[in-house]
Amino acid sequence: MTKTIQFEKSISELDSIVTQLEKGELSLEASLKQFEKGIRLARQCQTTLNAAEQKIEQLALENPAIDREE
Repeated sequence: MTKTIQFEKSISELDSIVTQLEKGELSLEASLKQFEKGIRLARQCQTTLNAAEQKIEQLALENPAIDREE
């Protein structure tokens, strides 16, 4: 459950960063720091999503009765 909370928090924070950057009100230095933070968050989220996808695939292989779309 902690991973889910962290994932949701990261997505929310990433959304906030995108909003800040789109407004264009930050200084160049602040924008770069936020951009770097956004990249880190996006990578963390992608890693979490990849792990979830692998787990789902593994569970589906272990239970062939599940109807899977290819």
